[in-house]
Amino acid sequence: MKLRIFLLSLLTGLLPVLAAETLTPLQRIEPEHLKAAHEARMRFAHERQLLTNLGVYEDFRAVLHIHADDSDHTKGTRQEVLEAAKKTGVRVVMFTDHHGPLPETWHGLRDGVLFIAGSEDDDGVLRFPNFDSNRKPLPEGELRFLSQIEDRYDAATTGFTGMEICNRHTDAKIDTRFYDYLNNAADNPDTWRKVQENFKVYPDEFFAAGSDHRAEVFAKWDSETQKNPFTGIAANDAHQNRVIGETTFDPYDVSFRHLTTHILARELTEPEIRQSLRDGHAYVSHDWLCDPTGFAFGAANNLGVYPMGDTIPFLGTTRIAAVTPLPAKLKLIYNGKVVEETTGTNLNFAAKDPGAYRLEAWLTVDGEDRPWIYSNPVYVKTPSAQAIRLPSAAISTNVELKKDIVYTEGKPEDEGKHKLDLYLPNDKKSLPVFFFIHGGSWRFGDRAQYPAVGNRFAREGILTVVPSYRLAPKNPHPAQIEDVAAAFAWVVKHIGEYGGDTNRIYVGGHSAGGHLSALLALDEKYLKPYNLSQKYIRGTISLSGVFNLGTGDSQSSVFGTDEQARKEASPLYHIKNSAPPFLVTYCQWDYLTLPAQARQFHAALQKAGLKSELVFVPRESHISEMLSITHDDDPTAHAILKFIR
Repeated sequence: MKLRIFLLSLLTGLLPVLAAETLTPLQRIEPEHLKAAHEARMRFAHERQLLTNLGVYEDFRAVLHIHADDSDHTKGTRQEVLEAAKKTGVRVVMFTDHHGPLPETWHGLRDGVLFIAGSEDDDGVLRFPNFDSNRKPLPEGELRFLSQIEDRYDAATTGFTGMEICNRHTDAKIDTRFYDYLNNAADNPDTWRKVQENFKVYPDEFFAAGSDHRAEVFAKWDSETQKNPFTGIAANDAHQNRVIGETTFDPYDVSFRHLTTHILARELTEPEIRQSLRDGHAYVSHDWLCDPTGFAFGAANNLGVYPMGDTIPFLGTTRIAAVTPLPAKLKLIYNGKVVEETTGTNLNFAAKDPGAYRLEAWLTVDGEDRPWIYSNPVYVKTPSAQAIRLPSAAISTNVELKKDIVYTEGKPEDEGKHKLDLYLPNDKKSLPVFFFIHGGSWRFGDRAQYPAVGNRFAREGILTVVPSYRLAPKNPHPAQIEDVAAAFAWVVKHIGEYGGDTNRIYVGGHSAGGHLSALLALDEKYLKPYNLSQKYIRGTISLSGVFNLGTGDSQSSVFGTDEQARKEASPLYHIKNSAPPFLVTYCQWDYLTLPAQARQFHAALQKAGLKSELVFVPRESHISEMLSITHDDDPTAHAILKFIR
């Protein structure tokens, strides 16, 4: 048959597209298919690549809809749940007993596993009350998830957080043939013996045989996500109640290993986990196939990188991207329809329209495609005119601006870049000084773009200096840091004439400026020509900076590709215990690698015995961080003011 299709395709000039075979649950538990599935799993584990976490969140494996006090057969099995969680690497367990949450239901951390208590009501809706483990009210109310077979799907208007998109227990209810066969097999000693042997040897493959993709469920979910963000979760619905004879076919550890909700959160606390579920920072995975840790999906444009669950403004070129730790069949689904397919570890797609985009990853096992990963959507939305607010360039009445002060001599064509602007508070006595270095990938930008920043801090009584510097690629590294050092030397020599206190000079910058401020404070060779040292720097403020240039050709027009030269240009490799204190920030929607670099740099500073404060800025992108810094309630501005004062 396949040969016939192939020959027909040659005649018609078309490539054959042959669908993978689909097995029934009963076929999957035949010995040869169990063995083939097991061999595929072992191959996946061997081929899987370890992916470095470059984003904002950690990946916490979670099991939701777990029963431990639901009835006589599960009562008192909380300790078994804990042991199964530890055995399978589960970090979050969400209990949903029908009569819960009970007073004795576990809350909080226990042996490294976070327990959250909820209930399952008569309609199959999962409810997690708005209290944390200390019974303190949480601000956003309870979490609620519709069941997989719930008919009330007008969730966008009823305040639901999301729905179950996978549920192994529901699969058994929809297709009863699997457990009907096991019940009948128990009456035949020979058949029953073979069933027990197969389950003992291949418990994960056996349990997974009854799990399938339910297209109708995903159609309902896609319908909801087209209206409003709506989180999809996996419901383990683990009861340990599939007991036939003396054999339990759904032990907790097998259920936990089979299907999980991977929650992306900054830390393992109940408020953070609940917020991540509410925001859709999660994906569903059939972990029995392969550990998906490292999977990433989201969208990016010039503003920043937005992970699954978040809404990205549809500006410029907005790309949807995914990466998996193992080659898989990747399907990008837009508003319920497949718009891109590829096989591999990466998918990259230019969004053409606003809407909800999600990803599915499938693996071929024993000749059939089995679902592996379901991401939550990333939402692409055209911003309103009101959403794009540029800061005012107006200068406050209590601030004086002195422009175009030459800080060093150079080539005539570089004259414009060898100047700085001063933002002077009216009170000009012994003022703290903020030496701010602009960003722009070392290739763009100028001091003239930052009057809002200069004014923001000057009106708070901080004398603010904003220099320009030569740009690459015409002037590659170290031209930028050399100019910054020259400008800083001018400040040390002259700022007292303008009311600045030379004992309170703080160096800071954003993006490339964050890199340059850190390098100036850590690598002494750039200040040596001016007979200065880092002792003149009271503190360093690196906003979404680059601290490790690594290897390769990223920004090669600035730093080249020589590994040692790039290392020399990296602040991370110049940390010493004589350096000034640091304030390091990163944003929720920062550029890729910058959150990880900020955490790594902060940890290295602390390890060296230096004072360092790490600040996470929520709901801001790499670009909006600087646009919002002028707002009175901006957390970045507050952190800077606190650091300087």
